[in-house]
Amino acid sequence: MEHLNLRHLHYFWMIARSGSIVRAAESLDLSPQTLSGQLATLEATLGSALFKRANRSLQLTDFGKTVFAYADDIFQSVQSLTDILQQPPEERPLNLSVGIAASIHKLIAYHLTEPALALPRPVHLVCQTGETGQLLKQLGQRELDILLTDRQPDFKDAGQFRATRLASSSISLFATPELGARLRPGFPQSLDRQPFLTTSINAPYINELMNWFATMRIRINVVAEVDDSALIKVFGRQGLGYFAAPTVISDEVCRQYEVECIGSIEEVRETLYAVTRARSSGNAAVTALLKARPELDDSIEKTDL
Repeated sequence: MEHLNLRHLHYFWMIARSGSIVRAAESLDLSPQTLSGQLATLEATLGSALFKRANRSLQLTDFGKTVFAYADDIFQSVQSLTDILQQPPEERPLNLSVGIAASIHKLIAYHLTEPALALPRPVHLVCQTGETGQLLKQLGQRELDILLTDRQPDFKDAGQFRATRLASSSISLFATPELGARLRPGFPQSLDRQPFLTTSINAPYINELMNWFATMRIRINVVAEVDDSALIKVFGRQGLGYFAAPTVISDEVCRQYEVECIGSIEEVRETLYAVTRARSSGNAAVTALLKARPELDDSIEKTDL
């Protein structure tokens, strides 16, 4: 970079695109002689010819084609940046990087991010799933703008992060119509020793559910532990067992996975939080996500902690 003159590189790029020093000079409002001299300076700096003459026209050498490929990437990016900078600030695209705890059901994650995507400004959304602790670390390092999770940060992190409770839903149990026909009569005692699909991730609502099973003296027959909430539902659709999901997405779960709700458990709830850095980033997409109520159902609660 100490020796590469980007202005000279831009002149070369314009010549290569137009195929003529004269035409490029007209576009750049320079004389052909000046432009030819700048090209010669660039070739001398790079130590190799960029063009060869053939039938009174300029053609790129093999080396010139390599340089042009890089120059094209550079100046296409510059043009894109220029287009953005020329837009009014309120119309420029927003970048939103969201961390989503793997234990959160993906249908709910979509609803929680939906308000940011409804902004009049374009939003470039990047979602990353993972374990809450690792995602929280990335949030602190500014690799994420916001974290959606089912647990609050530890007290030791209270000064660094702010948690907003977004939603809370009771838990329902689902199964195929065939299995549901067996389990619905006599619910919940009918669940005793029946095949159960559970998440292998330490989700708070699963711990509550297990305690509820114990209180109801229901013996659990876990036939599969899966670390992906969507995959659990796929297994459930195949009749391998019943599974749990938030009541708030009951209709979508039944429609998408062709299962039925066999019962709801009000005593067990999933509570979801949005975690941001304590100092506001000023990102309008983050603000929209925090303030707009998710369009789920009337059982959803929303309060700030």
